[in-house]
Amino acid sequence: MFVKICGLSTARDVAAAVGAGADAVGFVLTESPRRVSPEVVRGLVEEVPDGVLTVAVFREEPSAEVRRAALAAGVGAVQLHGGHPASAFAELADLGLTLVRATTAALAAGASVGDFGEDLMILDSPSPGSGEPWNWSDLGANRPSGSWMLAGGLGPGNVAEAVAAARPWGVDVSSGVEVRRGVKSPELIEEFVRRARLAPTG
Repeated sequence: MFVKICGLSTARDVAAAVGAGADAVGFVLTESPRRVSPEVVRGLVEEVPDGVLTVAVFREEPSAEVRRAALAAGVGAVQLHGGHPASAFAELADLGLTLVRATTAALAAGASVGDFGEDLMILDSPSPGSGEPWNWSDLGANRPSGSWMLAGGLGPGNVAEAVAAARPWGVDVSSGVEVRRGVKSPELIEEFVRRARLAPTG
């Protein structure tokens, strides 16, 4: 089970995620209470060992802005949230970074990872970024094919249930491992990773 911990903003957050065994760590470079600058991200990325994917998260920014910020941040992946068309992924393909498409289950029903030129996909709740749980079992036969992560309202207390219902390739969490908005808990991060890895994948 691939596990991504998103919305990190401090060296302490990064150390907690890496120490817990996360496969990917995400940094928000778009409008959000968790937003950090590319310069801060570059410093944090330097603390991430090889083998852990570093992801810069964007929402609706023009491709030129995404390119500039991603290069300044020194990340290994770019995640595009929202209504980015396939052309946006094509415009960033020459960066040589892992491209992540984040969308809602309704928009991606029956899709295949790679339809937009992305390497990975995230299926979020109908209100992306809200941290609100949704009915994961609704995916049913409309689960996408390929390497996709489940997101939206996940936390240590429900990640096993979500994995059993949706059978994703991976999971992505942000607010579900916070003690208050934007403040991560090392204990919750560790527990989330542990429970995600123990969850039955059916």
